[in-house]
Amino acid sequence: EKKEVEIKCPVSGKKADKQHAVAYKDAEVYFCCPNCPKAFKENTAKFATKANHQLVLTEQYEQKKCPISGAKLNPEQSTEVAGVEVQFCCGNCKGKVEKAEGDEQINLVFADKAFEKAYEKAEKE
Repeated sequence: EKKEVEIKCPVSGKKADKQHAVAYKDAEVYFCCPNCPKAFKENTAKFATKANHQLVLTEQYEQKKCPISGAKLNPEQSTEVAGVEVQFCCGNCKGKVEKAEGDEQINLVFADKAFEKAYEKAEKE
């Protein structure tokens, strides 16, 4: 059973629409309006963490390793971060993320460095 997720524009934070999409990391990022993709392209680094989060939320990318250590995942060590079930290698990594709040949590799990360590493009069935 797939749950319906609300996709947010990485630029404005408003509800994203798939008709306003931009190619990013061999996938697509969705925006709320035709103006936000321009802002995204002008300063991709500023919006990369939220774009990475969206790639996982929309299941275009999937988690393969711990975003903190890059180590093997332990299914018993997981927590939800901004609507995404995230697994960790151990309680220390999980604890570090659980102690963080709001955007700090998103940065720990989805910033480019963590994203490159932990996530891979999902295989299409």
